[in-house]
Amino acid sequence: MPPIVIAHRGASGHRPEHTLAGYELGARMGADYIEPDLVSTSDGQLVARHENEISATTDVAERPEFTDRRATKTIDGVTLDGWFAEDFTLAELKTLRVRERIPHLRPGNAEHDGRYEIPTFQEVIDLAARLSVGIYPETKHPAYHRSIGLPLEPALVDALRRNGLDNDGARVFVQSFEAGNLRMLRAELGVPLVQLLGPRGAAAPDDLRAIAEYADAVGPAKGHIVPRDAAGASLPPTTFVEDAHAAGLLVHPYTFRRENSFLPAELRRGEDPAAPGDLEAELRQFFALGVDGVFADYPDVAVAAR
Repeated sequence: MPPIVIAHRGASGHRPEHTLAGYELGARMGADYIEPDLVSTSDGQLVARHENEISATTDVAERPEFTDRRATKTIDGVTLDGWFAEDFTLAELKTLRVRERIPHLRPGNAEHDGRYEIPTFQEVIDLAARLSVGIYPETKHPAYHRSIGLPLEPALVDALRRNGLDNDGARVFVQSFEAGNLRMLRAELGVPLVQLLGPRGAAAPDDLRAIAEYADAVGPAKGHIVPRDAAGASLPPTTFVEDAHAAGLLVHPYTFRRENSFLPAELRRGEDPAAPGDLEAELRQFFALGVDGVFADYPDVAVAAR
């Protein structure tokens, strides 16, 4: 099979992330899957946000009616000050409007600020069905959500079952950074599960074989496959892809972005951090190394490179 293209948070290089407009554009650009990150509302509804702290991607800080919701919380060891999805009902969240997370790098996206609502997971499922595209949800901070009495797993399983998407015939991957979360879902779902790996540390062959006991794929940060030196230039590829395949795991690395800020030094074009570099060359390298899919903010470029 050819590698899949996953529209990372939608076509988030072209529209503000986690919006129905961004997901639809990603699907129309040829992505095989759209990726909603999932957090919970106070009334137990799953919505698509990259983080449960929502001030970076919505206008909540400008809404005087929600001033008293500002809070300081520790999420997975990190202390954050802001507004959190779990402190709002779905109806309240629907009054907010989405904004671009990195306007200094994507000023064109910022022109769409204020146009879009926060979508529910069900709305993303409905959109995917209409456009015949797969979904690739990620559970965000599942242990934290369980600790506050809003577990993500039952709501996710219920949504997939209700829509006939809980079996191995569905076009669904479920991903998480937390192994415990995936082990819980393994007993409930028949869809492929994906263990995400952060940028720090290295995954040895033994680690990958252990992951294969409960997951079907691994989603590594790109540096696991093509590391970079201190100046940001690419180093020779590792054996990660071969090692993961030997363990029986698919490999879906993240995240492929066009702006110079995110590219290796040799693929940057000019000095402007926001200017487009040669993303297609980076993608071609990873496809040649045998990855089974890519998470791309620019799914149009990924489809062209494939």
